[in-house]
Amino acid sequence: VTGRDGEVADEIKIRLSDDREYPANLIGSDSKTDVAVLKVEIEDLLPAITLTTSQNLRVGDIVFAIGNPLNVGLTATQGIISATGRTSYNILGPGAYENFVQTDAAINMGNSGGALVDAMGRLIGINTAIISRSGGSNGIGFAIPTDLALNVATKLIDSGHVPRGLLGLIPENLDRDVADSFGLDSTM
Repeated sequence: VTGRDGEVADEIKIRLSDDREYPANLIGSDSKTDVAVLKVEIEDLLPAITLTTSQNLRVGDIVFAIGNPLNVGLTATQGIISATGRTSYNILGPGAYENFVQTDAAINMGNSGGALVDAMGRLIGINTAIISRSGGSNGIGFAIPTDLALNVATKLIDSGHVPRGLLGLIPENLDRDVADSFGLDSTM
C-alpha cells in the first residue's frame, strides 16, 4: 500500500470521525482494482454500513460521496449515478480491472476510499478516482462497485491475494485509427 506521495507505507492508521486513531494491519491489497483490506483491533463496537448489490443501480439514482477531501474533515456531497459499467479509461493503469460506477457527486482528492452511498444510506461503491484537468472535481467521479469490491475483499481475506489467469494481452476498444491500420471498414 502506498501513501499520498506514492511511497510504500511502513505504518497504517485509521482515523474515526471523532478523531480517534488506531493502528491497522494490511490483510491484502489489489492494485488491479484499487481495493485493500485492513484489520484494526478495537475493543469498542463500531457501527457498520449496510452493503447493497451494485447490480441494481440505475442512471439517475441519487447518491452521496462521503470522504475527507483535502483533509478538511468528514464531508458528504450529493449527486446522481451518471453511468454504470464504465471501463477502458486506464485510470488504474494497464491491465487493471475497471468497472466503475460514474457519479457527478463531487469527489475530490482525499475522498478515495470513502463511501458512495445510495439515498437509503447503503454502500454501493468505494470512491476511487476522478477525471479532471485541474485536479478538482468536474463532476466526473468514479467508484468501485460493491459487488466487485466485496469479491476482491473476500479473496484478500481468504488468501491475501486475488488469483487471476493471465493471457498476456491487454484488450482495448477498436478505434478508427486501428481499424484503418487493419483495413477494416467499421469499428464494430
